Amino acid sequence: MFDKIFVCLDMAGCPNRCRHCWLGCTPNGRLHADDLRAVAAAFRPYARQLEVASWYREPDYLPEYRALWDLENELSDRRTVTHWELLSVWRAVRDEAYIPWLKTLGIRSAQLTLFGGEQMTDDYTGRPGAYAEILATMDRLLKNAIALRIQVFVNKENLTDLEVVADLIQSHRLEERCAAIGMPFAAFVHQGSCDGENAKRVAIRPTPEDLAQIPPLLVEHTLRHFGQTSLEAVFGQTEQTLFSELEADGTTASLVSEQPVFFVDKDFKVYPNRSAPAPYWCLGDLREDGADKILNRYQNGASPAQQARKDVPLGAMVRACGDPSSRRLFSKDDYIDYILNTYCEVTAL
Repeated sequence: MFDKIFVCLDMAGCPNRCRHCWLGCTPNGRLHADDLRAVAAAFRPYARQLEVASWYREPDYLPEYRALWDLENELSDRRTVTHWELLSVWRAVRDEAYIPWLKTLGIRSAQLTLFGGEQMTDDYTGRPGAYAEILATMDRLLKNAIALRIQVFVNKENLTDLEVVADLIQSHRLEERCAAIGMPFAAFVHQGSCDGENAKRVAIRPTPEDLAQIPPLLVEHTLRHFGQTSLEAVFGQTEQTLFSELEADGTTASLVSEQPVFFVDKDFKVYPNRSAPAPYWCLGDLREDGADKILNRYQNGASPAQQARKDVPLGAMVRACGDPSSRRLFSKDDYIDYILNTYCEVTAL
């Protein structure tokens, strides 16, 4: 019996194909309310507290999003969060009632993601028109007294486009407009974790000299957002430094929690939310194996990725898959996850 299980079913997928997405880009499905009920019923006997979500990629993508929100609450023992301050830009510009509905959930601030200007953002979002829709969503949020938090992913390809984001903040008076509704404006830059789609861009991950190219306005907001005094503290250490620190590390680790979160994809394959859903993280097929077998595999660390982290010393994986000369920047935790995923891929686990 787990203290708490949070299970998220990918009922519809996502309209975007974001090149940074840590969850990866997989085909969309079309599941239904009874599928969510079945997933909840499967896990309920094994949790003192169960929480259920109808998505883990794009929130509110299905037209029946309101009914699904009600169903999530019905199937969950306790909702400890509202909406994670996330929203669907795709829906926001196609459904005039959507943002007012979000406000009824208690959302006072919402996060939007940019990669630079129009061309860069459309390209990285994976569909034309995304940038224009994000700008339209900003206006709609502010009209409904919901403040903005702008997230900007950074790599060597979009560094020179970051000034466009700084200019946007100023030209659209985003700080002043948020202040007018009694809420602070927030923005931050970071490189993101190095899994899913973002792992495919490891070669263009920022290096220390790139940080000087980030516009001062974005630096100021980023340091405030993370409560740090330098961008180095935000972007982490070079791989060279981390490799040197970890190459002799003989430790292993159990990747098991008493309050796990599970992703269930459109084909009912189940994954822990440690990283992007991938074959080496898969715990089984819920319809074929049932929750009992899947949870036993999870508790025993039996997915290939869990098994590798439990049995293979960290230093051995670093020596096998790391680059001792790389100046790419990682947080320590992100680097360990990147090394683990890479190890699973190169050893065909």
